[in-house]
Amino acid sequence: MLEKMGLPANLFWGYVGLTLFMVGDGVEQAWISLYLVSKGMSVSGASFLLTFYGITVTLAAWFSGVLVQTMGPRKVMLWGLATFFIGSIGFIGYGLPQMNMAVMLPFYAIRGIGYPLFAYSFLVWINYSSPLEKRATAVGWFWFTFSLGLSVIGPWFSSVALPVMGEMKVLWAGVVFVVVGAFLAVVVNRDKVPPDEIHPFNLQELMMGITILQRPRIAIGLVVKSINGIAQYGLAVFLPLYLMDFGYSKTEWLHMWSAVFIVAIFANLFFGFFGDKFGWRNTIMWVGGVCYALVLMLVWLVPQMAGHNFWLMTFVLCLCGITMAGYVPLSALFPLLAPDNKGAAMSVLNLGAGLGAFLAPAIAGAFYGSWGAGGVLSIYAGLYILSAVLTPFLKTPEELKGEMVLKDRII
Repeated sequence: MLEKMGLPANLFWGYVGLTLFMVGDGVEQAWISLYLVSKGMSVSGASFLLTFYGITVTLAAWFSGVLVQTMGPRKVMLWGLATFFIGSIGFIGYGLPQMNMAVMLPFYAIRGIGYPLFAYSFLVWINYSSPLEKRATAVGWFWFTFSLGLSVIGPWFSSVALPVMGEMKVLWAGVVFVVVGAFLAVVVNRDKVPPDEIHPFNLQELMMGITILQRPRIAIGLVVKSINGIAQYGLAVFLPLYLMDFGYSKTEWLHMWSAVFIVAIFANLFFGFFGDKFGWRNTIMWVGGVCYALVLMLVWLVPQMAGHNFWLMTFVLCLCGITMAGYVPLSALFPLLAPDNKGAAMSVLNLGAGLGAFLAPAIAGAFYGSWGAGGVLSIYAGLYILSAVLTPFLKTPEELKGEMVLKDRII
């Protein structure tokens, strides 16, 4: 039954473990900044702490692929567990009770290394151990379980547990989720990566996460992946302000934004399956690029035309959740762009995810004041059209070789 659903049975416990790990990592996502400010930290101090955390997340994500390529996914996932555990002890046990920034800053950063090493290493593992003809579906299941834990169950658990347990106990409960999830994904999951996928550990292999960017298709793929997450991270920065001008409340915004991710986790599954059937690049280009761009313009236009209409605006934002899932096949396509260095290619994919998180608020901050929401959304839409234009160039070496042979025959 699992195979019919496109979920690799040999990695089933890995998916279950990933879900629980991301629940533990996501328990504080929606409230940690508010808690820090309520305890006396300045808004700028809380922002600096979370920004520094984001930097370590991006760096860990960048090098996760090459580490898997040289150490194997199990070892790297265990390193992810170790860093999360050590960071949690310092952050929750020592820094947070005393609101000591000198302790919180390094330990929260160490904690931030944990989930990219764990989650993205498992994503590489999926690319090693799932059949090519069902790989986009298998990757869709990765993003489904990743988002289910981080963006749905984690915040839901916090909303239920916070009034009963309080913030500190909820954070420690998150650590328990992480440990149980790691046990299932690393120990109970018995799948083995093909030995020829693991290269000897050396500095040159580690540097491939950087030097592989010299390959044009990998560099183009980095641009496409960076664009992928721009709207997801950017809309949260300015859209609530824009909608408030039309009478939308903060509560309405939160309900709409939650609906986006509930829809998105199921869309991840659908477009993984869709990509396997109708083509990975076609799905990325038309659904993720062109359709997403059109939906973003609707996000601006609907309040202008309809004013305050909660259900219509919710529907339009849910279209964002659907079209953003059009990029799911990119995680299956990327390692095939460099079949000799799949881990390094996946490192660049993960770097793109981090860059999107940085670029989105930067664009909003630079242009919202002068151009307004319509201007920012137009920039975002233009970038998605750019990603659609670039996607056809993401061809594998085998495809390029086949084109050369066909060209020689025609000549």
